[in-house]
Amino acid sequence: MRKTFKYKAVVSKTTAAFADQQLWRCQQLYNLCLEQRIMVYKHWGKTLTVFDQSNQLPELKEGCPEFKTVGSQVLQDVVERVGKAFQGFFSRLKTGKGKAGFPRFRARARYDSFTLKQAGWKLDGRHLKVTGIGIFKLRLSRPIEGKIKTVTIRRDGRGGWFVSFSCEVEPKVWIEPTKDKVGIDVGLKHFCVDSDPDSKPVENPRYYRKTQAQLRTQGRKVSRRKKGGNRRRKAVKLLVKTHQKVVSLRQDFLHKVANLYIQMYQTIHVEALQVANMLRNRHLSKSISDAGWATFFALLTYKAEEAGRQLVKVNPRGTSQRCSNPVCGEIVPKSLAVRIHHCKHCGLTIDRDVNAAINIEAA
Repeated sequence: MRKTFKYKAVVSKTTAAFADQQLWRCQQLYNLCLEQRIMVYKHWGKTLTVFDQSNQLPELKEGCPEFKTVGSQVLQDVVERVGKAFQGFFSRLKTGKGKAGFPRFRARARYDSFTLKQAGWKLDGRHLKVTGIGIFKLRLSRPIEGKIKTVTIRRDGRGGWFVSFSCEVEPKVWIEPTKDKVGIDVGLKHFCVDSDPDSKPVENPRYYRKTQAQLRTQGRKVSRRKKGGNRRRKAVKLLVKTHQKVVSLRQDFLHKVANLYIQMYQTIHVEALQVANMLRNRHLSKSISDAGWATFFALLTYKAEEAGRQLVKVNPRGTSQRCSNPVCGEIVPKSLAVRIHHCKHCGLTIDRDVNAAINIEAA
């Protein structure tokens, strides 16, 4: 199986300049390939493939010597990215889900990574030597495992550099779960509540909400700075840094919660929520995005598959309204403001989220 190891890199000004130049060449090639596909289709009605455009790279290097400074595999990866963009476009057209989104030309600031495969790099301890660019000193927060297949060098919005290694590793051996099954109900008051009577609700950290005032202030500073000026660039870097911190904290939290449930339970029941549709609610969309439900379900899905657990998605209709008492099951209508489930038929009184979690498990 494939696993990605990402590290922060420290580079010299010279290495950063050469890496920026490499990104610029890749961005130019991406736009050239995209323009070529469009022109060929308009004039001859043919669709170029990745194979066709890859075969033209030697001619491109002869006609444009500046591309000789970029590795062949890096150029091939750029052509493959254009091909993947069109594959996604045709796939969205076929399924009809959402906007098709025709591939767009990339501005220089919008092309921020290039990938090396078997050649053009050498890893020596903490130092990654890239041919024609320089040395990237890695902050190895964890050891690299398995056989390295590709190396991706990425520039973030603040001008920092990261290196990602895609490695072929042996599947992780998970310990046997301590409990059989559980039902999980996600929410906004608490991030999630489960049907296990021994567990407590997982609090919603609300990372974006807590930094919203800071983000608003930083955004105003950016809008007041003159475009193209150094002060505006510095303000943008501060804004990007805050956004990245929010994303990192949320990802770390979601991974920990998902791992907790994967380690403890064999079968996990969750609601089959259409989060994209729920985001259309302008009153709740920001809070739902801040909670990260869609990412949490995606993490549970792939972690359950990797660990040999069973993830069951149930219909969310009526899980909060139906009484969870096995001998009752009556519908008890209540609005979102009502946080306690009180059944007039059987007298059961519990938290509405716990009631929903029990119904999810039973479904």
